[in-house]
Amino acid sequence: MINKTSRNEARKARHARIRNKVSGTSELPRLCVFRSLKNISVQIIDDEKGVTLVSASSLDKDLNIKNGGNIEASKLVGAEIAKKAKKAKISKVVFDRGGYLYHGRVKALAEAARENGLEF
Repeated sequence: MINKTSRNEARKARHARIRNKVSGTSELPRLCVFRSLKNISVQIIDDEKGVTLVSASSLDKDLNIKNGGNIEASKLVGAEIAKKAKKAKISKVVFDRGGYLYHGRVKALAEAARENGLEF
């Protein structure tokens, strides 16, 4: 009998492949996306120091998002991470989609971050 790997295990394998090529530095930190069924979160990480510089999530109280699992919430989170990055004097990042397809919520988050001044 053939055992099929779960979707999350396949995603983790894709993410590991991506992480072999993508890493964040102090000059060019990594924008890492995590998407669950109900929420989406994003972090800007300096991998050399192992430090999260800035983070935003659909669970943040100041964003006041009722449903964090849709495209509108992703757009708000993308705009919020770009604003926080500007405050932290971060203008350029390298995008880490976390093994997810660049489609739907991940794409909406990335485009909203770009529109609000984050370059990648």
